[in-house]
Amino acid sequence: MPHLNPEYGIAVAAALWLSLAIDRWLGEPPAPLHPVVWMGNYLGWIGARVAPQPSHEQRTDLPMFFIGALTWCVGAACVWGVAMALQTLVAQWLPLWAMALGLGLLLKPLFAWRMLRDEVLAVEAALAVSLDDGRRQLARLVSRDVSRLSEREVRESAIESLAENLNDSLVAPVFWFVLLGLPGAALYRFANTADAMWGYRGERNGREWTWLGKWAARADDVLSWVPARLTVLLLALAAWRWPAGLSAEARRTPSPNSGWPMATMALLLGVRLAKPGVYALNAEGRAPSAADMQRTAQLGERAALALGLFATLAIVATSGWRWA
Repeated sequence: MPHLNPEYGIAVAAALWLSLAIDRWLGEPPAPLHPVVWMGNYLGWIGARVAPQPSHEQRTDLPMFFIGALTWCVGAACVWGVAMALQTLVAQWLPLWAMALGLGLLLKPLFAWRMLRDEVLAVEAALAVSLDDGRRQLARLVSRDVSRLSEREVRESAIESLAENLNDSLVAPVFWFVLLGLPGAALYRFANTADAMWGYRGERNGREWTWLGKWAARADDVLSWVPARLTVLLLALAAWRWPAGLSAEARRTPSPNSGWPMATMALLLGVRLAKPGVYALNAEGRAPSAADMQRTAQLGERAALALGLFATLAIVATSGWRWA
């Protein structure tokens, strides 16, 4: 990129706010134009052809691990290269106002806060109709079996999904955008999509994923570690209080990252959030209500606003060298 000046940092910050505005008012681009859909198509194509049948499972399958790692790295390199080429193009060939517009349009598909919020609130709207409708709506958000969940468990799962995906779908992509530009945000979205599609232990949809998806799962853990803890700070700021006892609660989940925003939300709301047979966060808390679903969305909105403000400060403060 060319030699930088303060106006350059302002243009990059403007791109961030433009992308946030597009997300709020327009939502997601059509699927044929969505880069995350393209990533998913690549990962789905590989998985359908490489992931073994359950009958072929091996206790240790290093060849499958290396295939998963190699195909992940190939996809990640392509994503990084395309994003870097596009960022360089808009930075070198466009005036600052057009660069801000172009960069904002390119960044927007790499996070999805409005869609997440709307899907979670739609669960509560569906519950108002019937429990079965609530379960069907929740199935759009989670991979677990929802057919036997109670109304309380449906709400718990929806709140957990918003808290966890506040990091995955917004905080982490913006964090990596601030740190490494458009390629950083794109790489994170690829890693998170790979984890969502491959990062399972055992069988799912007729395939065995333990070894093919192990690299993808660990890569997502590494890239999400810092953003997950930043999400805690943003939610605490949104509620204007610290969730007491957070560290012990956050470590109850198998994931090194998802427990932090989920436990934060459970403690801030005063509710119990649990995945049957796996974990219970704030186990002595009350059952979540419809009002708690609205409160969850409000805390997420405030956290998103705080993220935009802090990201702007970081971009402007480091524009003299970070974007060089």
